[in-house]
Amino acid sequence: METTVISYLTALPSRDIVQAAHQQITCEWWERRNRFDLFVSEAVLEEAGRGDAEAATRRLAALEGILVLEVGPEVLGLADQLVRSSAIPAIDAVHIAVAVINGMHYLLTWNCAHIANAALRGRIEETCRGVGLAPPIICTPEELMEE
Repeated sequence: METTVISYLTALPSRDIVQAAHQQITCEWWERRNRFDLFVSEAVLEEAGRGDAEAATRRLAALEGILVLEVGPEVLGLADQLVRSSAIPAIDAVHIAVAVINGMHYLLTWNCAHIANAALRGRIEETCRGVGLAPPIICTPEELMEE
């Protein structure tokens, strides 16, 4: 799970209709999260702890008890390749690389600019497969809803 999911989950209600919808969907998904084994990375914890102190406290509290994956040299190496091949920001490449290196089935995100982006997905998957690794299914909470 990438940082934007926990941010939408714990944010104060938005007046922006799109953000408010993402918040509602995230809350609904969160209520059903027990269907999945959840993981975050050290990078998610670092990002979640930044910014407004009250908001950071809410984000970190929601992440308590979720298993944390390391950002080691193998992750950083793949992240570097993803930045070069897909022109995505380094932190977003780290989120993807953590999921790939740890064999995650899904990478849950609301970052549709750099991660859950159909125009970039092919390059991301090609880079992962090029080093012999299977990419996760990158999706939003809405796409991972089950009845």
